[in-house]
Amino acid sequence: MAVLKLRLNILEKMWTFKSYQVVLLLGAALAVVAFYYFGSERENFSSTTKRIKQSQASHNSNRNDASPPLHASPEHPEADGSKDEEQETQRRSASSGPQGAEHYHMLMMFTKVNKNRGLQEKFQVAMRSMVKHGSFFDREVLVFHFVSDDASRRLAEKMLPELLTGASFHYEVVFHDVALLTEKLFPIVEAMQKHFSAGSGAYYSDAIFFLSVAMHRIMSSDLKCILQLDLDLQFRSNIRDLFQEFDSFPSGAVIGIVREMQPVYRHTFWQYRKENPKSKVGDPPPDGKPGFNSGVMLLHLEAMRHSALYNQLLEPKRVAELAEQYHFRGHLGDQDFFTMIGMEHPDLFHPLSCGWNRQLCTWWREHGYGDIFESYYRCEDTVHIYHGNCNTPIPDD
Repeated sequence: MAVLKLRLNILEKMWTFKSYQVVLLLGAALAVVAFYYFGSERENFSSTTKRIKQSQASHNSNRNDASPPLHASPEHPEADGSKDEEQETQRRSASSGPQGAEHYHMLMMFTKVNKNRGLQEKFQVAMRSMVKHGSFFDREVLVFHFVSDDASRRLAEKMLPELLTGASFHYEVVFHDVALLTEKLFPIVEAMQKHFSAGSGAYYSDAIFFLSVAMHRIMSSDLKCILQLDLDLQFRSNIRDLFQEFDSFPSGAVIGIVREMQPVYRHTFWQYRKENPKSKVGDPPPDGKPGFNSGVMLLHLEAMRHSALYNQLLEPKRVAELAEQYHFRGHLGDQDFFTMIGMEHPDLFHPLSCGWNRQLCTWWREHGYGDIFESYYRCEDTVHIYHGNCNTPIPDD
């Protein structure tokens, strides 16, 4: 009997010890679960799900000519949980800014870039230099508009997070579908294309090269002013300073633009110059009319909408009359149109310093105009933006 009691006591102690182990193991498991799901500030289920849903929404949203911003503040930022200070800074930089913020808009053509390594490299230079020198106040937002095809858009969405890393300002990214914009543009610019296109016959697809000409008619009326920039640029100054030029537009001006820095239009207007030897058309600065370069443009869309003169000049009949008057046949799209109407109506344009579009191409120096080339090419102003047109290398920063 004594032996039986001894065995029962031993079994009871063993069971108590095992139960204690089970309790310890269960407590440890619960602690692990609590740590991963409630205690971690680095990652949680809700933030991961939210990012997945946001990513899916950005790709599956209904297509329009303008897609929703690529980057936007979360509805409840505190739910995301900051991974580290650097990523939190990037999230704020990618936000739409504080309520009531002032928005500055710039636009680039970003079509067929996925097939062109050279354009990709130029885009990287432009964006990195813009970010490097860009500075805005806290209640200001720079909005990047990209006109793009689907393949190039997907490429941009991969490139931009890295290119915009370190931006000290708030920004948004908006994509516009090139096909839908072309569809809107074509009826407006079809008549002028035969005068200012390369003559390939692909007039419908060429319509997008006249976007700046009629942007005021196809963009939202809420969009008042916008910069249109080429991809082959390198910034040496704060892009915000360029926006300030809108404040200097004289009455009647609708576009801010830099003169052409080669004798392009001396050549194009050769017949008119021959018939009008005393004309300043095509002559170099400071007294001549060398024409314009469209690599950097300030489009005052609100002024364009209200300018009766400018909108009359878009009418097919008026375009044909001016083209005949000046014996004009070009191939540079919007640049040709602005140059031609600028010969007749210079007050529509606000001339920018040559330093805001320091063109580097020297093609015409070696093609018949070497003796007078420097009178067009010379620019003694401070360089704010280099323009590597005709694939000219840009000087090292």
